[in-house]
Amino acid sequence: MRKVMDCREYPSEVGCTLTIIGEEDEVMDAAVQHAVAVHGEEDTTEFRDALRGMLKTEVAA
Repeated sequence: MRKVMDCREYPSEVGCTLTIIGEEDEVMDAAVQHAVAVHGEEDTTEFRDALRGMLKTEVAA
């Protein structure tokens, strides 16, 4: 099942509207890269674990 990470669901000073959808590993890689580049997060194991906990399963339209 495809997974979704939606920046609009998480508090941010940036006001980001990015949504990433794909296979879990793809979404995680893209979300971490985005979080580091745009939101100034640090790529740590703890951060990746927290992000993984925020993944949702895609709901078919």
